Amino acid sequence: MEKSFTALGLMSGTSMDGVDAAILRTDGRRIMGRGGTLQLSYDADMRGALKMALTTARPLKGRQRPPALERLEEALTDAHVVAVERLLESEGLRPRDIDFVGFHGQTLVHAPDQGRCLQLGDAQRLADRLGINVVADFRAADMAAGGEGAPLVPLYHQALLAEAGITEPAAVVNIGGVANVTFCFEGKIVAFDTGPGNALIDDWVEAHTGHPYDAFGALGLVGEVKQKIVAALMADDYFQAAPPKSLDRNSFSVEKLAPLSIEDGAATLAALTAEAIARAQNFLPEEPRGWIVCGGGRHNGAIMRELEMRVPGAVQTAEEIGWRGDALEAEAFAFLAVRSFLGLPLTLPTTTGVRAAQTGGELFIPNC
Repeated sequence: MEKSFTALGLMSGTSMDGVDAAILRTDGRRIMGRGGTLQLSYDADMRGALKMALTTARPLKGRQRPPALERLEEALTDAHVVAVERLLESEGLRPRDIDFVGFHGQTLVHAPDQGRCLQLGDAQRLADRLGINVVADFRAADMAAGGEGAPLVPLYHQALLAEAGITEPAAVVNIGGVANVTFCFEGKIVAFDTGPGNALIDDWVEAHTGHPYDAFGALGLVGEVKQKIVAALMADDYFQAAPPKSLDRNSFSVEKLAPLSIEDGAATLAALTAEAIARAQNFLPEEPRGWIVCGGGRHNGAIMRELEMRVPGAVQTAEEIGWRGDALEAEAFAFLAVRSFLGLPLTLPTTTGVRAAQTGGELFIPNC
């Protein structure tokens, strides 16, 4: 029997709303048990600083960190420290009970066509402050080997489907700031970013109301979808391009929606997210019998309504399958941390376009 490890995964996604943390027991291939979860929301100052950094970080090269960005990186890392400490306390655990922390960090720039991916997060600082081994920098090896560096979660989606005993063609859709799909059937696995997820809706709603997101899709549900605008946005070359493909959070903008009401804009963007997911079927080897939706977008009723109208087969939320929808990506980075330590692949030619199955990640050992 393969040795299993207890890992704690951390995720701060493109929605930039906070840190998700989750504990997982795994041998790097199978899910062998789950521990507690925690969500730590960023305050308005942190969210604002991260959104500003999306712009200021764009011209930077390599691992450049101007002083303001260094301070933000420290603050972001320390927020992750707090999330881990609170989760361990709530579970009655000590640092020595955790074999690895899987630390995704915060992506600011994702430009695989330029071989660039800039992420915030000081893994050595995290390891030192926690006294736990940290695995981080999951994308670099894949990109160096010719891959997109994203999406990273598909192998965990495959493990989840196996655990649930789902053997028919299924698509797992993660709707974060960017949306991605993983298709699994008979050992096949195909994955790629489908298009915008919540990010455009969040930006639209915050610009008009000051609120960071459309809670439960309330605005979108009463708005009118402007199909001509959806069609104009879907004319972008990205949606016609075959995978492998991945997106930066700011690959699309809301400029075309300027004349719309708040509600109509939210409804139209929800329809864009759903239409992009539906269009992804053109690049799947078979038609999925079911669609399992995870990520924050599953809470948006407008996105879910539009998705159900646009794809064949049943649309279910992660919870309906028995998964922990709000913790799934954090679980994934716990899973990937163990795979990294064992030298197992994190990415495949059919998930990122890397030339051959590629391991990755870097181990940071506490200096204490």
